[in-house]
Amino acid sequence: MTRRKLSSRLLATAALGAVLLGSAPSFAKDKAATTAAPAATADKPEIGDFGFDLSGMDKSVQPGDDFYTFANGTWAKNTVIPADKSNYGMFTALADLSQKRTREILDVAKGDPDSMIGRAYASYLDSATVEAKGLAPIQPWLGKIRAVDKAGLAKLLAEGDRNGVQHFFGGYVGQDDKNPDVYIYTMFQGGLGMPDRDFYLKDGDRNAKLQAAYLKHLENVLTLAGEQNAAVRAKAIYDFEKQIAQVHWDKNDSSDATKVYNKMTIADLTKAAPGFDWTTFIRGLGVNEDSILVSQPSAFTGEAKLIADAPIDVIRDVLTVRSLDGFSGVLPDAVAQEAFSFYSTALSGTPQMQERWKRAVDFTTNNMGEAVGQDYVAKYFPPETKAAMDVLVKNVLAALDTRIGNLTWMQPQTKVKAKKKLANFTTKIGYPDRWKDYSKLEIKADDLFGNALRANQFAHDDNISRLGGPIRRWEWGMTPMEVNAYANFGMNEIVFPAAILQPPFFDPKADAAINYGGIGAVIGHEISHHFDDQGSKYDETGKLAEWWTPEDVAAFEAAGKALVAQYDAYEILPGEHLDGTFTLGENIGDLAGLNIAYDAYKKSLGGKPAPVIDGLTGDQRFFLGWAQVWRRNYREQNLSQRITTDPHSPSIQRSWVSRNLDPWYKAYSIKEGQKLYLAPKDRVRIW
Repeated sequence: MTRRKLSSRLLATAALGAVLLGSAPSFAKDKAATTAAPAATADKPEIGDFGFDLSGMDKSVQPGDDFYTFANGTWAKNTVIPADKSNYGMFTALADLSQKRTREILDVAKGDPDSMIGRAYASYLDSATVEAKGLAPIQPWLGKIRAVDKAGLAKLLAEGDRNGVQHFFGGYVGQDDKNPDVYIYTMFQGGLGMPDRDFYLKDGDRNAKLQAAYLKHLENVLTLAGEQNAAVRAKAIYDFEKQIAQVHWDKNDSSDATKVYNKMTIADLTKAAPGFDWTTFIRGLGVNEDSILVSQPSAFTGEAKLIADAPIDVIRDVLTVRSLDGFSGVLPDAVAQEAFSFYSTALSGTPQMQERWKRAVDFTTNNMGEAVGQDYVAKYFPPETKAAMDVLVKNVLAALDTRIGNLTWMQPQTKVKAKKKLANFTTKIGYPDRWKDYSKLEIKADDLFGNALRANQFAHDDNISRLGGPIRRWEWGMTPMEVNAYANFGMNEIVFPAAILQPPFFDPKADAAINYGGIGAVIGHEISHHFDDQGSKYDETGKLAEWWTPEDVAAFEAAGKALVAQYDAYEILPGEHLDGTFTLGENIGDLAGLNIAYDAYKKSLGGKPAPVIDGLTGDQRFFLGWAQVWRRNYREQNLSQRITTDPHSPSIQRSWVSRNLDPWYKAYSIKEGQKLYLAPKDRVRIW
């Protein structure tokens, strides 16, 4: 993610287009990858004897040649990706568990006519009513698109934004990065039907096939909408989008917090990007402030001209396709299958759509997540788990505080500020202290499309209502059912939903080394995001500011360049390398997180040696705990897409970050000449 917003970082993404991890996950040699691991006894961890699945290792591989395969090779060999997934691993296994548990809650709720989440779930399950209505529910909106002219376009796009229809520009209300006690509306480039400009602009057989598949998808959607001459019109859409791709910023510039901070008045934007009625559009969104943030100004200039020059028929067709794709999950199966065939099969290699009950669960949690979350945490998140996490977080924070004090490259005055920032952290664990109020959202058991439309409008209005109000520090950017974690720079916070606080990430009955290598490193990862290539630009108040000395910046950038080079060298698929610059923030998070967690683990031993368990030392178990959480198999299409769009490195390379830690070499007697060996001078050391 993959970021929720430009000032946040996520731990991981599972399926591109969806964020990442309910019955316990499968860690053994199950070919179907669906058999649950045995439940933990009162005194025994859920996985293995001490929290690690030894049967999933491949000890024929030397850890110094491929630590991922050494730790996970048998699991990888024997685990088949389920037909409805683009990849399968620990995140997705826990996502399945969360989905199954949520289904049990919703199956009870759907029998209660007074339950909003029950009605929403029931409306999705009622496929007969959806099929009987056909496209009738969306026709009023499609009619507006067919009738729009250039003079009315800005007003229609504002309405589309509120309806949840993606178009040429996106936006949200968030904290002003340079004044984090105030909300501001931020706009960012849009207009592409494929995930990134590179899909339109880069050569190669894989991209050529995707371009052809996308062109056919455009034709098929127009046909489903009842339009004539669909093939010619689809080509016009594609050509228009390719022009948009040419003016878009690339992903590296779009990820730079400094470059994307461009405050403008509406008059400034009108002057910089003539040809579009910005005042009508922005006011139509409900934004009444005069100042906004424009993330990629030159892209807005280019897109405004392209829109002004494009035939209105092409723009109408773009909006028609975006509308059917955007609402495909709540329209008849023919529309849903067409969207799935491109966005899931062509792009990610997923052969089979999820069963309807799974999609019904996702629909309900995506739109009323905290209403579901209250029941979820009451049933599945015991207070002792939260208490144990509190202890772990404090230990990891203390470890980073010590590391900051010992840094040789950071100036003393900067260390004081860094420690102050660390001391100001807010940690959110499990679930919100205050739940979102959905009482103004109307949900009907027989109106799936209407429910989706009203939920989009509710979310839009709620987001816009932040303007002029106090910062909602109680809000969460994830539901308790999500298997993920994130750092929010403006809030100076780290957040861990309930669903990730389970094995293999965390098990109170597991060996401490496994927990510190798993959830401890995840905690460290999120904490360190506040000090990565972008997070380090925000001070202790969450303000985008220069608080490092020039010497600090130079030393930090030099270390970052070394990490960029390390990851640039990884060839994931033939001819497809990682982009070390694009993945830098997440790679710093992994590197720092593992270092910090290791220190915290050693301190937790209280000066005593760690016990040897099943012939494994404490340090060996720590690094195995890290490797285990990254178990994941990918379909080739999904892996290729991630190289272009995901700021996280693939799981194998994430586990390999251990090659930069001296204790890993000692733990496994790593020798020069082994494939992952780095000379001490080449090991990247940042935090």
